[in-house]
Amino acid sequence: MTRLLVISPAPVIVRETTVILDVKFAEGMAAQATAWDGPLDNLLWEGAGQIAFPVEVERAALPWGLSTLPQGAPLPHGTGRDHDLVVASADMSGTLALAGPGRTPVVYTIEYTHRTRLDILALESGIAPLRRLRRRLWLEHQERRRRAAFRAAAALQANGYPAQLAYGGLTTDLHLYLDNRMTSDRFVQEDEQRARLERLGGDGPLRLVHSGRLDPMKGAQDLVPLAAALAERGLRFEFDIFGDGSLRDGIQRGIAARGLGDRVRLHGNVDFASVLVPWQRRNADLFVSCHRQGDPSCTYIESMGCGLPIAGYANEMWGPLCRESRAGWAEPLGNVAALAARIAGTPRAGIAQASGAAADFARRHDFDTVFHGRMEHLARVAARLGRAKDAQLQYSS
Repeated sequence: MTRLLVISPAPVIVRETTVILDVKFAEGMAAQATAWDGPLDNLLWEGAGQIAFPVEVERAALPWGLSTLPQGAPLPHGTGRDHDLVVASADMSGTLALAGPGRTPVVYTIEYTHRTRLDILALESGIAPLRRLRRRLWLEHQERRRRAAFRAAAALQANGYPAQLAYGGLTTDLHLYLDNRMTSDRFVQEDEQRARLERLGGDGPLRLVHSGRLDPMKGAQDLVPLAAALAERGLRFEFDIFGDGSLRDGIQRGIAARGLGDRVRLHGNVDFASVLVPWQRRNADLFVSCHRQGDPSCTYIESMGCGLPIAGYANEMWGPLCRESRAGWAEPLGNVAALAARIAGTPRAGIAQASGAAADFARRHDFDTVFHGRMEHLARVAARLGRAKDAQLQYSS
């Protein structure tokens, strides 16, 4: 049996006998513990003030071993020495010294590219020029460390096309995956899809939806201008926005100021599985994404799984995913006018066709398929390392 240690950036709040975890993370770890043939341990950092979608569980009831470190604490010397394989997020700079000769083999996971990190820095407001320069130099240094770590690692798991393209040449064993929460029971049903196609065949308003953090990084500042541009074009539409964040109050004020209250609704955060998924399956026709960064947001596959094609910006992730899936349209980054023209000018029949393509593509990348693909990859890595170790022992004897 291979002893596996998973080092994650997920938030955790420790109580006396319980821990509070992000529900998505807890579900994923429970699935890993069931699928892995051997002991599974997890290392997290404390310090989270709150968790948006929490689940509280008895620590003793967790099906995996959980250790925590204080907020900001470095990894202890010898981390991983009691395990046969370490899986660590390379989006955390504190894990980048784990891989190397004489150490426990490491499989890194990576989501953000260096370009995405620089884009995020560029969007941060209120930073003095000198501090921004220091942050930029720090990011450059960490990227050099990250690339060296990937060369020394046993394998790499890349979440999304941008990470695959940026780092695939640094390893001989790369596994691409498209992370999402769409289990088989969450996909759009035949009767829901029929109702959507009938709606698109009529003359009612086009039903638009957006979900995600209402922050500059996610492009939420473009939502109200986009709705205003659609109204100016004479499009009959309804636009429902789900989520919360730093821009929520400004978005609410913008809706009122532009007289859009009769067609744009702001809902706040809702539960993903019990509220958002069934609502999108039954009430929306097209997902709108103003996301400017190339991070591999789960929202793409999850919206597509609800039968929603996507009209969004051609960032590093949606651009290639749009081409691969044929499930929507990708317009130049930050070009609200172009995105509005695309939404208003696309025939309803084209939206209906893209709806079917979206659902079909998402089903090929459902949660179970993605999860088992990742676990099978780890098992292959462990088997390869075991064979190499046996050969080395045989040679030395």
